[in-house]
Amino acid sequence: MAVAPDVATGSMRSGAAGESGPSRRGRRPGSRSGRSSAERSAGGRAARSAPPTEPAEPDADPEALARTIVLRKLTAQARTRDELAKALKTRKVPEDVSEKVLDRMEEVGLVDDAEFARSWVSSRQGRRHLSKTALRRELVTKGVDRDQIDEALDQVDSEDERAAALALAEKKLRSMSGLDRQVQYRRLAGALGRRGFGPGIVSGVLNEVLNAEPESDQWG
Repeated sequence: MAVAPDVATGSMRSGAAGESGPSRRGRRPGSRSGRSSAERSAGGRAARSAPPTEPAEPDADPEALARTIVLRKLTAQARTRDELAKALKTRKVPEDVSEKVLDRMEEVGLVDDAEFARSWVSSRQGRRHLSKTALRRELVTKGVDRDQIDEALDQVDSEDERAAALALAEKKLRSMSGLDRQVQYRRLAGALGRRGFGPGIVSGVLNEVLNAEPESDQWG
């Protein structure tokens, strides 16, 4: 290799120099610190010239890169177009390329915000017992269009929302045994309020689960 002559030459020069060589500093043979400058330089060049384990993104085809990023995201879980666009922007994909790839993904049905919104509402309302207000807030955060959100929330009627509030209140109440009734009421009201349920639903549901007569002043 090209390094060997350099190393040899460096060693010969050190010997010829006499007092300027490594022996002047008292280095022992075999010492790690006894590497010549040529060896250190060659090692540095090798490290700098070593090929990266992955091709640098700027050299990659932007469209292929965008497709790879999108498909990986979708493999993990469903995403909205806005979420995917933000992911591509973070990876420095040009906007025109991003639009082209996402348009194609919509054409083949891999990206569908309307379906995403419907599935999100059905899942979150059932598992998390969220109100329509909370569901709308989440979908807005994910960049879903307002009309698509309205359409998705149409599947939740007032009885569905009340049932979700009731299920949440019953679940929370199981961990409050032994507490004073007023304390239970306050804590449950706070939990339901944080999920976006309005005062009317909260008051009715809590009076039902606590077997109490409706008392309007408890909400205030």
